[in-house]
Amino acid sequence: MKAILYPMIALVFWTFAVLLLVPRARFRAVRARLARASDFACGESANVPEETRLPNRNYMNLLELPVLFYVACLTLFAIGRVDPWCLGLAWAYVLLRVAHSAVHLTYNNVIHRMRIFALSVLVLVVLWVRVALLV
Repeated sequence: MKAILYPMIALVFWTFAVLLLVPRARFRAVRARLARASDFACGESANVPEETRLPNRNYMNLLELPVLFYVACLTLFAIGRVDPWCLGLAWAYVLLRVAHSAVHLTYNNVIHRMRIFALSVLVLVVLWVRVALLV
């Protein structure tokens, strides 16, 4: 039953890892004079280089749709209906989100990213269908 918490914990720690990249990229850009500290006063201005904005955008991605993942997992845990399908879907979702981040933060091929993202959404939808059937 509590095994459904492990994929959640993994995604939380991945989110923290990506978050650590944000100040690193920002400090690096300011030190290299590619941006000013004031460019980050209200988020990121248009003056901020793309490679500096990327970690923040990926971090925001990890706070958006994954909310539905966390709710699905907590729902399964709360109703005591965790099964191997749910667990497999949860781990698949986490792996796809890590893969999405890896593409986004490295070579950033939009088509590859889109395919991984679409597959992660499909996995999340199937997880929610499973939740609906188990409630």
